[in-house]
Amino acid sequence: MVLLENDTFLVELTRLFDKSRLSGSVVLTIKRFNGHNKPVPREGRPALPTPTEFLCLVRATLRSKKISTVIHSKDVNKFQQAYWNLLKSNINGLKKLKKVKSAKPKVH
Repeated sequence: MVLLENDTFLVELTRLFDKSRLSGSVVLTIKRFNGHNKPVPREGRPALPTPTEFLCLVRATLRSKKISTVIHSKDVNKFQQAYWNLLKSNINGLKKLKKVKSAKPKVH
C-alpha cells in the first residue's frame, strides 16, 4: 500500500475513479489512526505512548491497486471539501433503481 500526501492522494483517487468506469469498483475506507504502526503489546510489556492527537487514515482500493493517506486534524476541513468535490464529479456512473410498486392488500 502506498502512503501519499493528501493532494497526491486526491489526484490518484481521480485516476482510480476513471479506471473503474470500464470495470470494477473503488472501495474507500476511512478510520481513526493513532499513529502507531505496531500492534498493541501484550500484558507485562512496555505500553506504547498514548497519542496527543488522533489522525484520520483514508484508504482506496481498485482491484490490486491500493493507495492511502493520513490526514491531520488541522487539515480535515480542507481535505473534506476537496474530497466532496471529487466525489460529486465522479459519482455520475450510478444506475437508477427501479421502483417496485407494492400490491395493496384487499379488504373484504
